[in-house]
Amino acid sequence: MDDRKSLAAWVSERGLTLTAVEEATGLDPKVLQAILNNRYTPSPQQRQRLAAVLGVTPDQIAWGHANEVSHLFGHGPQFGRSP
Repeated sequence: MDDRKSLAAWVSERGLTLTAVEEATGLDPKVLQAILNNRYTPSPQQRQRLAAVLGVTPDQIAWGHANEVSHLFGHGPQFGRSP
């Protein structure tokens, strides 16, 4: 059974507010918001702090980005033709 959920799902399930999570973890509000919106992958230490507040292990939280990272080759269209 896979009990991995996103951080936002765990926070919602536990009935925590963002302010409570922010105060308990000591994370910057902008960083916490980016993690919750899957725009930032937290460090191992940040993962430990967040998991401890939720009462789960870091492995039970699905970390990662919501949008696929696309790799661009060349310098882009502003420099002319890209290989």
